[in-house]
Amino acid sequence: MRIRFWQLVLPLSLAPLGVGAQATPAAAVVAPPAAQQITAAVLALPPEFRASAKVLGYSGSAHQLVTLREGKGPFTCIGSDPAQQEFHVACYHQSMEPFMARGRALRASGVKGDAVDTARFAEVRAGKLMMPNHPAAMYQLFGGPDAFDATSGTAKAKALYVVYMPGATTASTGLSAKPAEGTPWIMFPGTPKAHIMLQPKM
Repeated sequence: MRIRFWQLVLPLSLAPLGVGAQATPAAAVVAPPAAQQITAAVLALPPEFRASAKVLGYSGSAHQLVTLREGKGPFTCIGSDPAQQEFHVACYHQSMEPFMARGRALRASGVKGDAVDTARFAEVRAGKLMMPNHPAAMYQLFGGPDAFDATSGTAKAKALYVVYMPGATTASTGLSAKPAEGTPWIMFPGTPKAHIMLQPKM
């Protein structure tokens, strides 16, 4: 499965995770067992971070994020949304939690699309929403409906690496704002969610 750059625009409130995927009616979906969701979600991380990561996922037929496992490490991972046809898991550094959690809360209250970032950016600039003053990593995996193999605990998926650098610009980083596979570039430069993107070539 080839993920196109315009599919990778992820403000990552992380609810839902699906990007450009068609959703199945939530009432018809039963979430996989928690252990399976956890195994899949942490695959996005380097191995040394997996055991200590906090994991959010889905429970039963309720289409709502819940905590599947608490963690003491530096990352929170989000399981693949069972209401989406495509596989997508993501793990972000804990310093991004206020920004991510606020996005989830806004979407849950009915705020949609670009209005989520409009609200978050305003809150950041007003000092109501804190962003890290250092780079913060996020790891993601994208794949088709059958990307994750529950038997082997592995996934055939495309990786995407993101490093959030709030306020960073092309001038401050020396990175192009033009999407380019296999080389880093900067997305949303000059905004609170400015971040370096790197999609490895496959």
